[in-house]
Amino acid sequence: MMITENEISIARYCISYAVEHGADAARASLSKSVMDGHTLLNGELDKVTHSADRSIYLYIFADGRYGTFSTNRLEKEELEGFILKAIEMVRMLGEDECRGLPDPDRTEKNAKTGLELDLYDPGYGSASAEQRLEKARSISIFNRTVPCEEYTLISEECECSESIDDNYLVDSQGFEGRHIETMYYCFAEATIQAADGNRYSGYWWEAAQKEADLDYEDCASKALKKAVSQIGPRKRRSGNYRMVVDNCVASRLLAPIVSALNASSIQQKVSFLDGSLGKRIFPEGMTLMDMARTPGKSGSRLFDTEGVATKDSAIIENGTVSQYFVSTYMSKKMGIGPTIEDLSRPVLMPYLKDEDLTAEEKEVSLQTILRKCSNGILVTGFNGGNCNPVSGDFSFGIEGFAFSKGKITHPVREMLITGNLIDLWNNLIAAGNDYRPSARWQIGSLAFEDVSFSA
Repeated sequence: MMITENEISIARYCISYAVEHGADAARASLSKSVMDGHTLLNGELDKVTHSADRSIYLYIFADGRYGTFSTNRLEKEELEGFILKAIEMVRMLGEDECRGLPDPDRTEKNAKTGLELDLYDPGYGSASAEQRLEKARSISIFNRTVPCEEYTLISEECECSESIDDNYLVDSQGFEGRHIETMYYCFAEATIQAADGNRYSGYWWEAAQKEADLDYEDCASKALKKAVSQIGPRKRRSGNYRMVVDNCVASRLLAPIVSALNASSIQQKVSFLDGSLGKRIFPEGMTLMDMARTPGKSGSRLFDTEGVATKDSAIIENGTVSQYFVSTYMSKKMGIGPTIEDLSRPVLMPYLKDEDLTAEEKEVSLQTILRKCSNGILVTGFNGGNCNPVSGDFSFGIEGFAFSKGKITHPVREMLITGNLIDLWNNLIAAGNDYRPSARWQIGSLAFEDVSFSA
């Protein structure tokens, strides 16, 4: 189930063998994962899943060249031949002097056991298949739903799973690091047929690193509630409205910004935030943190895939871009200082326009934001669309609800929002601290002024 000491010794052996036989430097990434799941369809067992994976990735640096190779065979005799062929193939590639291991001073020194961040449930694996199935059955409400005139529940899918991931990283400069985490997950989707014959679907999911923290009992009920809430959508005229975005989907509007801050995007000229470092691009109250080392929280990690130590830091601070995501390779390629290769656990700090507050002083919930905005459209789902990585121009299909005087009035569907991401975020009215505990991206409900909606 978990990486053994013998497997760790084999990973170390791969490094020493590669260096002894012509590699200038090498890194090995050994991973092991197991997932067990049960899926129910309309209250009956539909699928049982068991998957197990073990692999080792070798990163070979030789004669100014670089290559990546993987195998799931961990016998020393087979690995020796595999490594020799890997080195031979690397030497056939073009030179790239920017490739190399990170400065050892930048690597993590305290990831010894993989348990330092409290992401592992020691009770993992103790439940039997029958117990896991019973948990999935307890989620389903298909045979417990009371019939009503407004709608009929015609389909329900429930999934319940648990998994473990164990990762060990070692390189020829002496770095060794380990990261272990478990995950418990449940999902439900409900489809209903309304009295007028139209069908609507809703879903809900929960996840937790430890089983005791998984709030799974109401998963299907919440999915059904979301489906029912969509009954009776009305058309809405095109125009500019205040837009509130539910915390379940708010990360969709932040993801293109994170991607644009990646040094590889900037180097390839496909980033609308090229040249933004140290400049105030976003509203003064907008602060995005990377809380990478928060114990017990999804997304936390002590090191990235290069072994570079993470740290809690500001990515955007009071509207100013504080850092790019710069790997060792991109640092040399662009001639700028390295940071971390990508975001670990983003947290968008709470904000209310024209109000001073801290997370400790005031709760900024969806209801708070709806009251502040008074009238507009609440977006609860994105249906396709795209964002141009060069310009930041976007076009997203949405669904959700109209609201008036801070109260939801009726569902809306088949609308499109368009604009530019920098302009959108500079019209930020509010950012909530109603984060979903189970999500890696801690983005609360959002509100924006003057968003263009097309019916």
